Amino acid sequence: MVAVVMGSKSDASSMQPTLDTLEYLGISYEVKVISAHRTPEKVREYGLTARNKGIEVIIAAAGGAAHLPGVLASWTSIPVIGVPLSVNELKGIDALYSMAQMPSGVPVATVAIGDAGAKNSALLAAEILGLKYDSIKVAYEKHRQKIAEASGDKK
Repeated sequence: MVAVVMGSKSDASSMQPTLDTLEYLGISYEVKVISAHRTPEKVREYGLTARNKGIEVIIAAAGGAAHLPGVLASWTSIPVIGVPLSVNELKGIDALYSMAQMPSGVPVATVAIGDAGAKNSALLAAEILGLKYDSIKVAYEKHRQKIAEASGDKK
């Protein structure tokens, strides 16, 4: 249902909060390592075939120039959520700008840098999928209720 795509195996630890949150919410996912720079044809093929595989949201993580989310978005009309990773001395700011500055017509939803962004990418995917799937909507709403209760804000 959700594809979690990263440009390098070394990104796996940064994306663990995404996977943990998807599992917590009961959302099925697959993980792929595909580089927009080293294997651009694989990225193209993945974007073109993702919908046929049952993928409904793509979460794409990248650092540095961070082209992966944008390249995937150029090859599919499935929602793409970009997760900027801190992989160099710019601490992810370069990746954030690369994702947030997509040209008109090729949107990439972009979350924060780091663990919060990785977790929020899964939560945003849950919001999107919750429009169609009641079980995901219920799981997400329970999660939000737990957050409210933990902060002392009773609804």
